[in-house]
Amino acid sequence: MSTVSIEIKKNTNENNASVLRRFTRRVQEAGLLQKVKGNRYSERPLSKLALKKGKLKNLAKRKNVERLKKLGKIVERSR
Repeated sequence: MSTVSIEIKKNTNENNASVLRRFTRRVQEAGLLQKVKGNRYSERPLSKLALKKGKLKNLAKRKNVERLKKLGKIVERSR
């Protein structure tokens, strides 16, 4: 993520509320909040190794279920 520096200096005879108002306006103009909120729930893609492990795990589960069906421990339901 790129860093954006927003710097506000308090002018003479300026109260804190107006400084805060100027700062929030600058943040909104820069679009920082929208970027941060957009990235909040983003997840990075799984690596090749993680994908491979997941697929192998699913294959092992499926193989185990098929074995249990063959042994008669799991009854296959009809839809």
